[in-house]
Amino acid sequence: MTVATLSQWVAGSRPRTLPTSLVPVVVGTGVAIGEGQAVWWRAALAALVALILQIGVNYSNDYSDGVRGTDEERVGPLRLVGAKVAKPRQVLAAALGCFAAAAVAGLVLAAVTTWWLLLVGAFAILAAWFYTGGKNPYGYRALGEISVFVFFGLVAVVGTVYVQVEGIPWEAWAAAVPIGLLACALLVANNLRDIPTDEVSGKRTLAVVLGDRWTRVLYAACAALPFMFVLALAAPHPWVLVALLAAPLSIPPTQKVLNGARGPALIPVLGETGRLQIAYGVLLAVGLAL
Repeated sequence: MTVATLSQWVAGSRPRTLPTSLVPVVVGTGVAIGEGQAVWWRAALAALVALILQIGVNYSNDYSDGVRGTDEERVGPLRLVGAKVAKPRQVLAAALGCFAAAAVAGLVLAAVTTWWLLLVGAFAILAAWFYTGGKNPYGYRALGEISVFVFFGLVAVVGTVYVQVEGIPWEAWAAAVPIGLLACALLVANNLRDIPTDEVSGKRTLAVVLGDRWTRVLYAACAALPFMFVLALAAPHPWVLVALLAAPLSIPPTQKVLNGARGPALIPVLGETGRLQIAYGVLLAVGLAL
């Protein structure tokens, strides 16, 4: 066991997944701008909460999967515990530190809006830990995608709107659904890649339950449906059609998935899905703001 380097800690935070936490804040802020009630320091603090919480989730998963031995035969990016470059207690401390920092930042937002946000934040932290932590992690029970849709879609977008507008216009919910679907697409691609190793380790993700074929169909649906929402939103908000410019970015990863890419061949899909999510989110935010 050696001491993990800074670059290894950065890799362990899984930088490619971080847009999943920031895109909802961008979209929620777009809704707030459209309502004429954007509060920039609150938006920045919401982004900080989301980012730190995401890093905490990643370290928490690294720790929990590592001590279970789930990551010993892994195809994807570096895992600190699984690769034995950091001690489990160090990774656990990093995860808990991130959760604590996110809680402090969230406390500020709750103090200036409503204390009910503390309950939302507590559920978010519990969901982050029990995804792969505890005796019966729900991520091992095919519930990961539901959690991602709820917390990286509905809660993140609607919460960002609320802390600025102090209300929830219908556009917040309408924008939250496609953002949640794209966040799910990222997880589906990850779990599709890991089906062989997850089956061996007993990790029953939704991909394991659905099987290879239907998981690929699910990915394609998650990547395509957000553009249907753009068309639905266009009647009251025609500027959101600008988000359709991101549609070509959905083609390369969807083709790889539907053409049967496996193992390491699916790693580029994660990056391409992340870029799709960023482009779609930014363009949708611009359309909603206008």
